[in-house]
Amino acid sequence: MKYSIVLPLLATTVHAGPVVERRQAAACPAIPSTFPSTTNAKLPDPFKFFDGTAVTTKAQFDCKNKEVSAALQAQELGDFPKKPSSVTATFSGSSLSITSTEGGKSVSFSVSIKKPGGTGPFPAIIAYGAASIPVPAGVATITFNNDEIGAQQGGNSRGKGKFFDLYGSSHSAGATTAWAWGVDRIIDALEATSSVGIDPKRVGVTGCSRNGKGAFVAAALVNRIALGLPQESGSGGAACWRISDSEKAKGKNIQTSSQIVGENVWFSTRFNSFSTKSSTLATDHHQLAGLVVPRGLLVIENEIDWLGPGSTTACMKAGRLIYKAYGVPDNMGFTGSGNHNHCSFPSNQQTELTAFINKFLLNQDANTSGVEKGPGGTDPTQYIDWTAPTLT
Repeated sequence: MKYSIVLPLLATTVHAGPVVERRQAAACPAIPSTFPSTTNAKLPDPFKFFDGTAVTTKAQFDCKNKEVSAALQAQELGDFPKKPSSVTATFSGSSLSITSTEGGKSVSFSVSIKKPGGTGPFPAIIAYGAASIPVPAGVATITFNNDEIGAQQGGNSRGKGKFFDLYGSSHSAGATTAWAWGVDRIIDALEATSSVGIDPKRVGVTGCSRNGKGAFVAAALVNRIALGLPQESGSGGAACWRISDSEKAKGKNIQTSSQIVGENVWFSTRFNSFSTKSSTLATDHHQLAGLVVPRGLLVIENEIDWLGPGSTTACMKAGRLIYKAYGVPDNMGFTGSGNHNHCSFPSNQQTELTAFINKFLLNQDANTSGVEKGPGGTDPTQYIDWTAPTLT
């Protein structure tokens, strides 16, 4: 089967503080029209093209990421549309209204913006639903009603929301992909409307639980996001499908791919045929983290069984191996903490959050090195049969 895949561009991104550069690959191999169905319970090798060619340079890795994005869209997320033919925006008071037009159809939605006092442009964090992390005084909060873009009230929500009003109820995208499209349009509006007073090059994205899954997907697909802050995303976010299946087989009470497709419409219907045996997927979620390279990413987790703390920790440690190979190990961190309510934010994760916001949104010197905290005994090497190179 062939899929129509629209890929996010791998463009150069430079911030005034830490230099974060993704170079445009000059000539990438053709992206396959179909993707391998594996039987490997180990995490797929992020340093090998699907044709078996080794990835040894950063430019090759950027090309490999195009394959990864295409495979994720083809097998899990559904197609991520390019920018509509027209995107317009107006700003009044604290409301930014955005209208997207494609194929003779138009949809509009609004986000609310709470800005710091003083003169901008300010950095900002786009918060799915509402921010459940403490946003510092110098950073604006953009509240995004993602449910309006793609509904998530169970199986009957499939194809509902403004994204689907524009592209059709049968569009392949799951809700998380529809939400990422909405984030992309918010940044379009910020770029086009200087009166908003937000610096579009210093924008982060966050959400918790189901919205944490969405924030992670947005950080991966929208390469204008400077900092991803997914919170307690668990399976479908920071957890790897294969590791979660392994943990389930050990008797853990953990959400897995086979369960998640029946619970809600976060993923494409294309995922259904892979969800019962995750080892057949061409990719896994350590590579979702890899799609954010070299931009900032702090994964915030909670040690609740259902979220799969063993899976999220091992998966994100594997994700950090990708950042290390690219030469930017300190641009990604993982912080897991237990003994607090779901989607509350404990004080023992504040240091890491402050450091990443300071570095990637406030352009300050900050120590983000070696942030790798989770339950003991979660060694990713048991799930890996590859070695991370040092990319040149």
